[in-house]
Amino acid sequence: MKGDAQADRVVPRRGHSVRLTLFTSAAMAFLAVFALALSMASGRLADRWSEALARSSTIRISAPAAQMEEQVWAVLEVLQQTPGVASARALNEEEQRALLEPWFGPDLPLEDLPVPRLVEVIETADGYDPDGLRLRLAAEAPGAVLDDHTRWRRPLVQAAERLRALGWLSLALILGSVAAMITLAAQSALAANVRVIRVLRLVGARDHYIARAFVRRFTLRALSGAAVGTGLGMVAIALLPSAQQEGGFLTGLGFSGAHWLVPLAVPPLAAITAFWATRTAAFKTLRSLP
Repeated sequence: MKGDAQADRVVPRRGHSVRLTLFTSAAMAFLAVFALALSMASGRLADRWSEALARSSTIRISAPAAQMEEQVWAVLEVLQQTPGVASARALNEEEQRALLEPWFGPDLPLEDLPVPRLVEVIETADGYDPDGLRLRLAAEAPGAVLDDHTRWRRPLVQAAERLRALGWLSLALILGSVAAMITLAAQSALAANVRVIRVLRLVGARDHYIARAFVRRFTLRALSGAAVGTGLGMVAIALLPSAQQEGGFLTGLGFSGAHWLVPLAVPPLAAITAFWATRTAAFKTLRSLP
């Protein structure tokens, strides 16, 4: 990265190649910050969903009103005797009303509707045998149905994991786009200065000496442009609404704690990408010149 005043004259200080390099680096770094935010938010979401659903189950009891309390007590007794169940409790009317309120409103008359009773089950770290529990419930409380949340948890976690992978894939594509655009800009700058390069060769300059000037200039331009884009991206992420439960995934898009340091790796990555892209393009172009 050490500069050379004579060699730097080969690289144009103005022109479309300069603007293209700076703009591409800034724009792609801005998008890379959002790709990182998406990936990390998806990872947090997957972990939160997995932890929230992994050790909880629900038993739904559907029975005539006269038999409801009897079946609820039968279910609770079965759960007390089931290895792997840490605790179990039947939800009261207010809790069930709160669960149904977002869909049916606050004035739902639960006492006039055949709403099933719900029993919340919390597992131990070792968990319980769901198949065995279902058989016992079928014998003791025929109206009880166990939902261990497996069918809900797996698709949610898989979706969040795929979003995380998509974020990292987007970051890789962004770096590839940076490499392609900087390669084009470097080739354009080299082609525009063919006469100067030939003169330098006549006075004894080697291709390595000439290429180093282009590599240095384009690497520094990519670094500065990516630094600006990363800064703007971090500001934009910081201005997003803070994480809220009712906002779900969208308000949780961002960084937390030490994760705010991760976007700072974008400018160095852009500079490394520009270094190799420019170096490859420079030597390839110089070798093709007569």
